[in-house]
Amino acid sequence: MTIHYKIIGEGYPIVLLHGWTLDHQVILHAMEPLFENRSGWKRIYIDLPGMGLSESQPSIQNSDDMLEAILHLLDELIPDQPFIICGNSYGGYMARGIIHSRQDTVRGLLLMAPMTIPEFDEREVPLQTVLKRDSNLISHLSPEDANEFCSMGVVQGQNEWERFQNEILIPSKQTNHEFLNQIRQNGYGFTFDISSNLEYPTLIITGRQDNVVGYHDVWRLIEDYPRATFAVLDMAGHNLQIEQTDVFNALVHNWLNKLESVHF
Repeated sequence: MTIHYKIIGEGYPIVLLHGWTLDHQVILHAMEPLFENRSGWKRIYIDLPGMGLSESQPSIQNSDDMLEAILHLLDELIPDQPFIICGNSYGGYMARGIIHSRQDTVRGLLLMAPMTIPEFDEREVPLQTVLKRDSNLISHLSPEDANEFCSMGVVQGQNEWERFQNEILIPSKQTNHEFLNQIRQNGYGFTFDISSNLEYPTLIITGRQDNVVGYHDVWRLIEDYPRATFAVLDMAGHNLQIEQTDVFNALVHNWLNKLESVHF
C-alpha cells in the first residue's frame, strides 16, 4: 500500500491527520508556523488513503480498515516509539482510534474541530451563521467556489478565502470520492467503542459556530482526558484554525509547552 507522508524536523514524533476529503496541507499550514522557533519535534504529516497523494485501496472498506492502514504505517515509521497525535475533523476520529489501539505509546493529543459522531443527523450542531462577510469578494467568486466557501465559512474575508482555496478546496479535488463514498456506506463509524483514558496533555479546540461537527458533542469527551484543555472559539466554524488563527496558535503553543515540560 502506498500512503503518502511528509516528515519535517527531527526528534519527538508528532503524527498529524487531516480531515475527510482533504490532504495533509490543511494541517501542515495550521501547525508548521508553531514549530518555527521550536526544535526537537519530528512532524509526520499523512495523507489518508484515497486522499491527497495516497492511493485508494480495495482492501479498505470502512473506517476500521482505514485505521489499520494508518497503524501499519506508524509501526513502520516509528516502531514502538512514544508519540503525540494530532487530528482535524475525521482525522480527530482516527486519532482517537489510534489512542485506543496504541494506548501504551501515545503521549499527548490535539483535536481540532474533531468529528465525534459519524452520522450527521445524530450530531447536535448550531445553525449556519455568518458573522463577517466581504460581499464584494463573494460576488467575484464563481458560483461553485462561493457555494463551497459560504457553506461553512463563518468569517468570509479575503485571507480566509485564500486559505480555504489552497488548503481545503483545491486538495479536495484530488480526492477519490467514489472510494470515500463506499467507506461512508460500508462503515464511516468504527465498529468498536474508541473511548479510552489518556493522562497526558490534551487540547481540544472547537468552533462555536461549527455547523459540521459542532462543539456540544465534543464536550462529552472531556472525562476521557484528565489533562485536557477544552476551548470553544467564537467567530469560528469548522475551519477554526483559519478563522481564529491567533487564538488557535496561542492555545497550541500552550499545549506544546506542556508537552515539552513532560517529555523533553
